[in-house]
Parts: sequence; C-alpha cells; structure tokens
Amino acid sequence: MTGLTRTSADLDPRRRRILFRCWHRGIREMDLVLGQFAEQAIADLSDADLDELERIMAEEDNDLVKWITGAEAVPERHRTPLFERIAACRPDFSPVTMEPTGKAE
Repeated sequence: MTGLTRTSADLDPRRRRILFRCWHRGIREMDLVLGQFAEQAIADLSDADLDELERIMAEEDNDLVKWITGAEAVPERHRTPLFERIAACRPDFSPVTMEPTGKAE
C-alpha cells in the first residue's frame, strides 16, 4: 500500500510520474516524506518547482533522510523554500521504545 489518497487522473503525465516516484522511493521514510508532500502540492507546483523537486529526488534516500531529520546539515544547493516545505512533511521518526512492562511508550 502506498498511502496514496489523491487521484492522479487530473494531472499531466509529468506530475503523475513525479507523484508515483515520490511514493516509490526505496525506503519507506522517504516514501512518507516525499509522497505526502507530493499529494499536497503536486497540482500547484510551477515548472521550476517541478525541476527542483526532480533534482531533490535524484539524491540518495539515505542522504535525504539525514538532511530531513537534521542528522546532517542540508547542503547549500538544497537550502530552498521548496526543500523546507518538503521537510515540513516529516513524520515523527523517533524510535519506538518499550516500557519495562513491554508496552510501547
């Protein structure tokens, strides 16, 4: 299951492809971040924003996760309003810990 809730029927082929690629990254963390962002914003992004989104998507998933979670500084080339909007879609990636009773906190 992708988590996709929006239809792509009203999107042009480029936006459909980007939406699909955002939900099929390779690691689930990036599926969630990029997929949720794309669902919210894909219809309204300018061509320049789509170009930038594709450049961001070309980065390695492991690097993107580190930048989005703050584990590593975001490279200058990605310190943009669009990257900030994408990072704002970050779910809580905190590890689940177990209480001594065996229940998740």
